[in-house]
Amino acid sequence: MKKLGLFVLVLLCVTTLVFVGCNKNKGSSGKTIVKLGIWPEDTLPAEVAMHQEFVKQFYAKYNDVELQPAQYRYAVDTFVSMSEAGQAPTVFETWFTEPQKLINGGFVKDITSEMRALGWDSKMNPAIRDLMSKDGKLYGVPRDAYALGLMLNVQLFREAGLVDRNGIPLYPKTWDELATVAQTIKQKTGSAGLCLLAKDNAGGWHFTNIAWGFGAVFMVQRGGKWAAQVNTPQVAAALQYVKDLKWKYDVLTADPTNEDWGTGFRAIGTGAAAMYIAAQDAVNQPTEANGLPVGDLALVPVPAGPGGQFSLMGGTPYMFAANATSEQVNGALRYLEIMGRGPVVDETTIAGLRADAQRRKNAGVPVIPEVPAWTDPALLKAKQDAIDAFKNVDDRLYADYYTAITRSGNLKSEEPMLAQDLYSELTKCLQAVLTDRNANVQALLDTAQKNFQSLLDQQVN
Repeated sequence: MKKLGLFVLVLLCVTTLVFVGCNKNKGSSGKTIVKLGIWPEDTLPAEVAMHQEFVKQFYAKYNDVELQPAQYRYAVDTFVSMSEAGQAPTVFETWFTEPQKLINGGFVKDITSEMRALGWDSKMNPAIRDLMSKDGKLYGVPRDAYALGLMLNVQLFREAGLVDRNGIPLYPKTWDELATVAQTIKQKTGSAGLCLLAKDNAGGWHFTNIAWGFGAVFMVQRGGKWAAQVNTPQVAAALQYVKDLKWKYDVLTADPTNEDWGTGFRAIGTGAAAMYIAAQDAVNQPTEANGLPVGDLALVPVPAGPGGQFSLMGGTPYMFAANATSEQVNGALRYLEIMGRGPVVDETTIAGLRADAQRRKNAGVPVIPEVPAWTDPALLKAKQDAIDAFKNVDDRLYADYYTAITRSGNLKSEEPMLAQDLYSELTKCLQAVLTDRNANVQALLDTAQKNFQSLLDQQVN
């Protein structure tokens, strides 16, 4: 009996340790722990300060949650390993190409019930909601959406004499015009006309938008299976155009194979290049992060090609760790509400929207509209009111971009299947034509076609 009593005592102690002392979802005070993988990097002190203020507002309203900064920049390899180890932050940001992959792998949590309880699910842009859903279940919340355009360093356009009498850039409307404009800029300023990415998947990402203008369709569905169309004449024409930018026109930065998302913004911000493909959600990068005066940045439509003019639409969803509890999800959703990222309009969220707009103005970041992820009229008005209160740029530097992305048929979502794998294959082609003037465009695309079709057959078909 003594041994049995000792066994029961040990079992009770272990049970207590497991359910109280070792519960990773609860802090020592018994509060629910929410790990904020969306916390800004230390290199953005103004954004850190803004989030610190959000935390104060959160604690003034809620006392059952402990917030823990856990800044994380999503990457496929790191997230999968973190998730499998149960170490993923409660809430994190990713890309709209990723939700289906993460859902299929069981790496993210179904938040349907929490979203319905708040009434947020019905206020979401339906097209964006579909990207984050499967079998009628919802797995994410949109941070924002973006549409690619062409960022301009207005100072370089001014130095090259490529502005109108009001100082507004005379930007290229077509890809052919871009090559000519880029030559003029390089001849008159010494700076590259265009920063083109070819280091990682971002190169392939940008290239799809270029190729659409040449009429490219990278994949089609036939009989329920997906067929790659990477080596078509339209894709070949786009790749030849990129090759010509390097070897015929000589308007790119010194080594595009060393250019990635971040260096592209550095090039446009520091005046190393005059043009760069980017979107409205990253105007802080050339300005706040790289020193470009707020009045010297413009955003215009992606140039048109013989196949039309399109803007790649994507965005950033907030998603939640697969092992997060409902209490943790609700805590994270409350924090998003404080940030003004949910479809809620009250004094707190209005204050959050105004604080964000004021922070951008104070940091020298253009205060401009976003591509709306929510359809709630009251929220859209509150966002526009905040922009109007802190406007700091000439609307003419952005007007044509917003006109273009609201034009019917202009926006195209990222490729539907294995987009990141497609980007990887296309980046290999870019690297080849940008480092070898004798590279065979068709042969490169034939190899990419074979590789990508194999991936489709293995992982999708």
